[in-house]
Amino acid sequence: MDVVVMIAQLILGLSILIVLHELGHFLTARYFGIKVEKFYLFFDAWGFKLFSINYKGCEYGIGWLPLGGYVKIAGMIDESMDTEAMAQPVQDYEFRSKPAWQRLIVMLGGVTVNIFLGIFIFWMLTFKYGETYIPNSELKYGIAPGIVGQQIGLQAGDKVTEINGKELVRFGDLRSSDVLLGNSTLTVLRNGEKKEIAIPANILNTVSDYGIDEFVSPRIISKVGEVVSNGNAEKAGLKTNDQILEVNGQEAVYSDQLRTLLADQKNKEVELIVLRATEKVTLPVKVTSEGTIGFAFNLEGIKTETQNFTLLQALPAGASKAWGSLTDNAKGLGKVVKGEVKATKAFSGPVEIARKLYGGTWDWIKFWSITGLLSMALALMNLLPIPALDGGHAVFLLIEMIKGKPLSDKFMERAQMVGFVILATLMVFVLGNDIFKVFTK
Repeated sequence: MDVVVMIAQLILGLSILIVLHELGHFLTARYFGIKVEKFYLFFDAWGFKLFSINYKGCEYGIGWLPLGGYVKIAGMIDESMDTEAMAQPVQDYEFRSKPAWQRLIVMLGGVTVNIFLGIFIFWMLTFKYGETYIPNSELKYGIAPGIVGQQIGLQAGDKVTEINGKELVRFGDLRSSDVLLGNSTLTVLRNGEKKEIAIPANILNTVSDYGIDEFVSPRIISKVGEVVSNGNAEKAGLKTNDQILEVNGQEAVYSDQLRTLLADQKNKEVELIVLRATEKVTLPVKVTSEGTIGFAFNLEGIKTETQNFTLLQALPAGASKAWGSLTDNAKGLGKVVKGEVKATKAFSGPVEIARKLYGGTWDWIKFWSITGLLSMALALMNLLPIPALDGGHAVFLLIEMIKGKPLSDKFMERAQMVGFVILATLMVFVLGNDIFKVFTK
């Protein structure tokens, strides 16, 4: 069932983004009197389609290949490579008959819609739900670094006070792009002494391997929350609100201590000493092969605050989130180009998006948040100056505007073919990378 939910969310999210992106091209083209011959969600490769209708001279349909979508604009050299139509006399309803500035607007129509969609989604989410966060001042026990955090020098109990010299107010900012894009500095308070921890430029590589929870989390006491029904903890007699003190005689007061001790005793029986009300109780319990015993930690000690916004106040806050995601993606792409982050770690295709982002539980808040992030990512991708993408067409139109005359049809055809090869290569890479991650993790 989880797989079905993942696939359903992926298809719905991509369908919304693709249809609205192509609608941006469609509406701007029609506004300037340019004929649109086809409007397709997904590709009708080799002429196969799931559905199509003709309405007012345009074919609307759904293709069978869910790798994007397209609008076929009359008089434009695009993915259709319709050279026969281009060889005919120019018609006043064709793309090529219009001024370069109008064609540029048509080319950027899809990206513009994606940007506005991303801003709109985050605006509405911010207005409806506000911003809930953990105040850094509420972390009484400091932080619990995971594998990644320990590698860079963080220690359990550290209290992070500043990021790049700026006071850390919200704990979540410690897991934001300001830190994870690297080349930043954390100021921590350790045993009453201030220390500076440098974040390496390539930290995203290890975060990609282990996950964000293995960077840093709030440190909490080992107090039992929900106990898994029929799990090892329940069978051993562990109860909600029990506080674990020791494992096999070793201190396990904090959650990170407990996790470490249990991970070292996989498939073995351990002896827990727990505090139940005012009494200490000894419980023998079997550790699973995953290093767990079957309960969730009680998170009552982590206090959160929510900042609410009026409709107008939510707009700049939502726009800032949307724009921040776009600039973060651009910075991440720059790190790949500079070799600081491996492409295999940075890029994800549909399989990883379904697994890691949307997930197997249908949560509308998460769904719209991920869709908003993907809308901004799609805008950035389409702005890349690669032939066959909107950004490539835009570059050629800017060159035409500077030169005062269009580039030749032969050049555009060849550039389009080069763009197809580049995109096909990227597509094979991300899909192959996704599949590799599934089988290696």
